[in-house]
Amino acid sequence: MRSSFIETKKGIKVHVQEAGSGEPLLFLHGAGGLFPDNPFLDRLAEHYRVIAPEWPGYGQSVNEDRIEDMLDFTLHAWDVADALGLERPALMGHSMGGMIAAEMACIEPGRPSKLVLVCPAGLWIDEHPIPDLFSMLPHELPAILAHDPAVAMKLLAAGGVPDFNDIEVLKQFLIVNARQLGTAGKILFPIPNRRLSKRIYRLRAPTQLVWGESDKLIFPLYADRWKELVPHAELVRIPEAGHLVLYEKEAEFVAAVRGFLG
Repeated sequence: MRSSFIETKKGIKVHVQEAGSGEPLLFLHGAGGLFPDNPFLDRLAEHYRVIAPEWPGYGQSVNEDRIEDMLDFTLHAWDVADALGLERPALMGHSMGGMIAAEMACIEPGRPSKLVLVCPAGLWIDEHPIPDLFSMLPHELPAILAHDPAVAMKLLAAGGVPDFNDIEVLKQFLIVNARQLGTAGKILFPIPNRRLSKRIYRLRAPTQLVWGESDKLIFPLYADRWKELVPHAELVRIPEAGHLVLYEKEAEFVAAVRGFLG
């Protein structure tokens, strides 16, 4: 994917990756950030103009001090779309990015052409609390994030299994993770509940929900709750996949999204 930088009208510098041509698809990553390789985006770029910005505090994007709350994240994402000249993009968000994409569609209901929410955060069920990522040690993450922990381990290590017994490897991981989660924590800590459920009634864009049936972070029963709140939404469940369904079951995920977006 091509790499570039843009600046929003608020003066926030954003690193953007882009590939493909055709109808625009704006992808909003989750709390884990964009990994060095995102094959599902490459495959989608064979059919759409795929744009993947990094949130402030992630990768090469900066100015995270200017983003403080849910409204800031939401308006920032629309500012990014404006800077890219995207009038009516399709929005696709994963996890935290899905929560923000839904907020975007609630604030400007007529602007997204379509909405794809992949295991989105944003709702809360007291009887089934979402695990606290902020309290977990690095070695605990793979089993929570993927049906096959080995897949998550490779992604976390940027293509190779990390040796968390190596103090330098662990130190670098913790430094990057602390910066990213410092940004994500503004809307996810202590729980990812920013009262999105009170605004979902405004959402009218055609919507697809995609969930890994083995998601141990945002449990599949949350998919049912989303479906209750967005009754016109299409729900796709992908077996033998966890929270990182877009990486674990790339072919099935891309096929589902393409079938929805057209």
